[in-house]
Order: sequence, then structure tokens, then C-alpha cells
Amino acid sequence: MNSFSLISQYAPTGDQPEAIRQLTEGIMRGDDAQVLLGVTGSGKTFTMANVIANCERPTLILSHNKTLAAQLYEEMKGFFPHNAVEYYVSYYDYYQPEAYMPSSDTYIEKDLAINEENDRLRLSAVSSLLSGRRDVVVVASVSCIYGMGGPAAMRGSVIKVKRGMRIQRNDLLRSLVDALYVRNDLTLERGSFRVKGDTIDVAMAYSENILRITMWDDEIDEIAEHDAVTFTRITSFDEYQIFPANLFVTSKEQTVHAVREIQDDLMERITYYEELGDPIKAQRIKERVEYDLEMIKELGHCSGIENYSRYFDGREPGERPYCLFDFFPEDMLVFIDESHVSIPQLHAMWGNDRSRKQNLVEYAFRLPAAFDNRPLRFEEFESLAKQVVYVSATPAAYELERTEGVVVEQIIRPTGLLDPEILVRPTENQIDDLINEIAERHERDERVLVITLTKRMAEEMTEYLLDKEIPTAYIHSDVDTLDRVKILSELRSGVYTVLVGVNLLREGLDLPEVSLVAILDADKEGFLRNARGLTQMAGRAARNVNGLVIMYADKITPSMQTTIDETARRRHKQMAYNEEHGIVPTQIKKKVAETENTVRGKGIPNISKPADNVKKTAAYAPPPNHHAVAAESTPVGRSMSDPILRSMSKDEIRKSIAYTTEQMREAARQLDFMQAAMYRDELLRLQDLLGDDE
Repeated sequence: MNSFSLISQYAPTGDQPEAIRQLTEGIMRGDDAQVLLGVTGSGKTFTMANVIANCERPTLILSHNKTLAAQLYEEMKGFFPHNAVEYYVSYYDYYQPEAYMPSSDTYIEKDLAINEENDRLRLSAVSSLLSGRRDVVVVASVSCIYGMGGPAAMRGSVIKVKRGMRIQRNDLLRSLVDALYVRNDLTLERGSFRVKGDTIDVAMAYSENILRITMWDDEIDEIAEHDAVTFTRITSFDEYQIFPANLFVTSKEQTVHAVREIQDDLMERITYYEELGDPIKAQRIKERVEYDLEMIKELGHCSGIENYSRYFDGREPGERPYCLFDFFPEDMLVFIDESHVSIPQLHAMWGNDRSRKQNLVEYAFRLPAAFDNRPLRFEEFESLAKQVVYVSATPAAYELERTEGVVVEQIIRPTGLLDPEILVRPTENQIDDLINEIAERHERDERVLVITLTKRMAEEMTEYLLDKEIPTAYIHSDVDTLDRVKILSELRSGVYTVLVGVNLLREGLDLPEVSLVAILDADKEGFLRNARGLTQMAGRAARNVNGLVIMYADKITPSMQTTIDETARRRHKQMAYNEEHGIVPTQIKKKVAETENTVRGKGIPNISKPADNVKKTAAYAPPPNHHAVAAESTPVGRSMSDPILRSMSKDEIRKSIAYTTEQMREAARQLDFMQAAMYRDELLRLQDLLGDDE
């Protein structure tokens, strides 16, 4: 039995020891749900790692996006270097789902680009769980509730080899093919194998190494792992398990049975449309499904085969699909990070998937079985996640209801940083007051967040501050995600002093340089001015030693008072801890991520240019054109009418496409999904340009 071995140069401090004790005891006594209320910078990940080590159970950590999941994965790998820490997220670099829009009679074909490294990591996660290990931590995005192959089929395809085992070579090769490995004697790529005499080399789909099986007649003589590049022997084994090369494994018998069922349902659907007097839909579904069936019979798969998953899995209509949860044992632990964001996403996924497929089924592009290739309903997720710890600085009503309001608090920060002081000032002359506050921060080389109620107010406020020669940018829902990343990076590096937005609460908004958060119209009660929202806004200034929040309001609402009281309570607790232990608050220093603004390749001296820098002098100097910020924030800052792009030859464009594709894949292999998406956007633009020329 494998045990967790937590490696860290730090010991739990502050609230961490008590939080670890309470969470561990709650799990051991079988509590269904617990809440870890941990403020930003309090070391919630370290607490989670300690609880996992104490409980010794396979654990799933859910995050609401790939980037944060990657951060958690790296941290957990650092804490558990000798255990199986795995990463399970969507394996698409780009994904355009199949869709139909009746209003314009537009059918959109599915389009995708698979990230090979993410696919390998997904298979590695499933392989670790199938192996029976108990020391497994899987860090996953919410996409893990989407359907996949069943555990029984996967286990049935595991190939067990042992030194001295007698087996005919051809039987072993057939087993590899049944496990979806492809024979390739020329190039040994992931998920393939080659045969040279009595030696079989397997490039395992879930590992970076090569497995070499050496036979003597019909007996396995040696089993060893080799480095994939140098082919240096790494280690030898007496026995070994080879796991399938794909998460969707099926047998020939299942395929034959599935084809029969699809044909039966197709005939029913054709009859249904004919009875409705709609021969066009009857013909459409007939042609599409019959084509898919021919592909399945000849090749074993077809485009969109996931829409037939119910037939291959042997599930009844409406029955939930298999997912990652099915590979965990019954006593698994689940941590949901940033639960106030992740839970709403889990709630919405089934409905979003259903609404898209409704048109595909209704207009005869898919059989009704397409509905059964879906994410879990939320109630299905709840039934599978039997013991959950919700982790959030501001847990929502759902989490608190599950625990009947009982939370485990983790408020003390090891750095000694305090929650920001909160001041309430009248709205009269608020802009002049704000400008004076901004001037003070500029002198100290600090940043300011200004939070408005509406997008229009954010844009108008930005315009006004720019007129006052204050370098300012805005962020709201109309600004692309990648543009936000660049704007935030430029804010931290000093291109802008002020960032204006509607709420600025996106997770991962880690801005140690921000010392002032100004909340306009703080007394306008509502979704963006409730206690949870105001507390989150105030938390944006909690990473700076000079953190301050100013609420501009003419009255103190209950939400404001709740935020003020809670923030004051946290400040006093941290101050008492600092005084008792002689801690001086230490400013967090975090390196500004480098955002690559130029892409150079043969034929492209410089496709895009970075936004014009603002030189920091005693007087403010605004960007020449703040409206161009969003346009110049993407990797391809110029439009397709740009003369530099238009002057490129077809060969130069093709070379640029090849270069950008490789850069995108390399960024994805490094788990830098933001950068990969930027390269993806450039790739699409270049492909459009090539299409226009041809």
C-alpha cells in the first residue's frame, strides 16, 4: 500500500495547524461537506496537502480553469514528489463544437486541435487510478465531469506482462492493438509500437518513456523502460502493466452490438420524420448516420463518434455517462478550489451542452442518443462526490448550506500582511478625491483599481482619467481574455497606473502592486455590491503592505457594514498574531510574467508590436491611443488589411503557419495555456489570410 510523503521546508503556521486538524477530523468521522474559508495568501494549498497526507486517500482537486489547475498541479507535485500527482484537463488547444443555428440555417462543423501533452497527462491520471495505487492526487478542471470510456472496459484492456511468462509474440501484438496501440516500425510515436525480431518497443501513451519487451522464443525474457530520446535503460521490471492508449476503449463485440442498435434507432427516427411529413429531415438523418456507420465498420471510428457513446458503453437512454469519478475508489476525497466560482460552473455545464444539442437533434443532424454524450448533471456530481471540502475566501450560499454555516477559518497570513483598511467617503467631489489618491500612489510607484457599476461607466471613467493625463486602461466582459492578461501585465509593470473595471474579481487576479481599491457607488445594493462581492473587491488590495479600500457612498448599507466588520475582524486577528510572534508585514514580490508580444519567423520580421510604453516621469503621460489597447494586446495586433501581412508571399505565410503551430504546441507542452491560445489566434488569422489569397 502506497503512502503519501509530504515534502516541504516549511511547517504549518498561523491558522494552518488548527485548520488541518479540523478538516482531518471531519473527514475521518465521515462529514459529507466542509468549508475551508482561507483568505488570499494564507497558504490554502499547503493546508490541502497536509490534509491529504493525514487522510491517506486518493484525492481529486477541482479547479474552474486550466491555468489555475496547472498552478495547483505544480504546487502539489512539489509537495508530493514521490507520489502520483496527476493533471486532468480538456485536451483541446482549440475546440469549436458542432452546432446548428436555425435562424440563419447555418450548420457549424466540429473543429478541434488536440494537445498531445494534455492527452498524455489525462491517460497518465487514469492509468495511476487503474493501477490500484492509493497515493494519487489528480488536479482537474471542471471538464472532468464530461463523459469518457468506462472503467470496466479500460481494465479489460490492461496488458499484464511478467518475466518468464509464456505467450506467443503474435498474441502479445494483438493485445497491444486491442488496447488501441498502433504498429509503426518506422517511427516510434506516442501510442505506437514497433517490432524487431524478438524485441517489442512500446511508446506508452501515458508515459514519456519507452517500454522494451525482449522475448526468447515464446517466453518474456526481459522488461525494461528506456529513455525515449537516448534509449538509455532506466530500470528493469519483473512484471509490468501496459494501460490502454485511449480513454475510449471498446471490443469488437461491443462495436457490432452498437452498430445494430444505431441502425434500429436510425430507422425509428426516419419513420418519426416521415410521419411528421418532413422528408428533408428524414433524408438528412439517414445520410449522416449511414455515413458514420460505414466509417465505424471500416475504420472503427468516425467524426463525432462520441455522440454514439451510449451504444458502445451499453447504457440506457438518459443514463449518466462514465467520467473520471468512476475510476476513483468509494472513499475518495474531493477538494473544490475557489468553490464560489467552480460550483456555478458545474451547475451550468449540463444545461449549456443540452441547449446546443437540442437544435442538432431537432433538425436531424444527430440521433437523440447525442444527448447522452454529456457532462454530469449537478445532482449526479453530488452523488459521486461523497466527501467534499469547499475552498474559498468567500464561500457562497450553497457551500454554507451544505455545512449548515460551519466553516474552518484560515485567516492568518505567514507573510504578516493585513487585510486592507476600509474608508467610506461621500460621493460629492469623489472624482477629485480619487485623483488625489491616485497621485499619491503614483509617487510611491503603486497601482490603483477603480471599480464601477457598468461597462459604460468604466469606459467613461477611463476617458476622463486619460484626459487628466493619468495612464489608464479598462477591463470588462467585452475585452477578450487574452487582452485582459496583457493589460494586467502592463498594469503591474507600470505601463498603466490605474485599471478601471466593473468588478475585477476574476480568480488569479494576483496584483501585489495594487495598494488602493476605489469602489464607486458602493451603496448601490445588488449583485455587484453585495457582501461577498465587496469582500472580494477589498481582497484585491490585501497583497500590498499599504493596502487601502475607499468606498464612495452616501450611506452605509448592510452589505458594506458586513464587509467592513469582517475585514476589521481579520485585520485585528492578523495584528494580534504579528505582535505575539514579532512578525513585520512583508510585501509580496511576484515576478511580472513575460508576455510575448512579437512573433518572429521566416518571412515575418515582426507581425505585431507591443503597446506603446508609458514613460514614468513626475507628470503623467497617457498612452497615445487608449482605445487601441485591446486591439494591440493580442499576438497579432494588426488587422488583416495591414500592409506587412498583405505583402507576404504564400510561401512566407505557410512557413509562418508551420512556425506558429510549433510554438503553440510547445507552449501547451509547458502548460502555458494563455500563450498557447495567443499562438492559436495568430494561427487562425494566418490561415484566414492564406485562404483569402488562394
